[in-house]
Amino acid sequence: MDNENKVDYPDTTKEWKLIEKVVTGLQDEQRKSRRWGIFFKLMALCYVIFIVFVLRSPAQDMVRGGGQPYTAIIEINGMIAADQDASADNIITALREAFEDEQTMGVVMRINSPGGSPVQSGYVFDEIKRLKQIRDIPVYAVIMDLGASGAYYIAAAADEIYADKASLVGSIGVVGSSFGFTGAMDKLGIERRLYTSGENKGFLDPFSPANAQQTEFWQGVLKVTHNQFIEQVRLGRGDRLKETPEMFSGLVWSGEQALEMGLVDGLSSTSQLVRTKFNSEEMVNFTRKPDPWESLVQKLGASIGAGVATVVTAPALQLR
Repeated sequence: MDNENKVDYPDTTKEWKLIEKVVTGLQDEQRKSRRWGIFFKLMALCYVIFIVFVLRSPAQDMVRGGGQPYTAIIEINGMIAADQDASADNIITALREAFEDEQTMGVVMRINSPGGSPVQSGYVFDEIKRLKQIRDIPVYAVIMDLGASGAYYIAAAADEIYADKASLVGSIGVVGSSFGFTGAMDKLGIERRLYTSGENKGFLDPFSPANAQQTEFWQGVLKVTHNQFIEQVRLGRGDRLKETPEMFSGLVWSGEQALEMGLVDGLSSTSQLVRTKFNSEEMVNFTRKPDPWESLVQKLGASIGAGVATVVTAPALQLR
């Protein structure tokens, strides 16, 4: 009777040992995973620190040395504006460092820009002329794909300008652009309420209708700026210009056409020019490098809002 009611309980010792072994193994894997995670994070941090160090170190500090004279290269890329890489501050700083370096035997500005602010371009033009008075070393400009408007303004300060036969050169003109939203506002039933002190204070407001008198005034401002641009080009190029009515109309020409018009002095690349003018291939890049953190923010799109605001608000003058 007792044997019939007896219950045989399974031996759980082996099962518990197996479970314990599995749990211990998982814990070991987690510890290994954490250690590898920490290792890779430290490696990533070291990599970031190294990249920042390299980007913050001026290129010339890594290249200079040996006591050999060289040609200073200064790159002017993109829009010429106060908040861009091709700002007057960056370009002028690079120019001053190049002129102050005793090993510099000449300066080549390598240009690839559609232009930009006439103020920024004027600052650079004037600084080149000033530096030339302090130390008379040759300054050349080499236009790559594009050297237009404010970029050509800067190039005109050089002793000589060179381009590729297919480069785009010129666009000697001034533009001040905006939008007019009054028609759209009427259709949507939107009323503009603009309060100013001064009858012309809001004359560039894109949400207000255009006024003929104010438009004429603005055109006069553009004309004065255009004449300043023309005079600086004439000052820089002198008798080499073969002026035509179209030359200062804002048109752009190929490098080959620009050579015939006296806008450039020859067709050449940077390396070819350095070999020809200095009988050397030694070059050092003095271009100011952007802050790596700012570049990262810009690449992530943080500057989009500023660009939109620039478009829909009062226009700044641009040489293009």
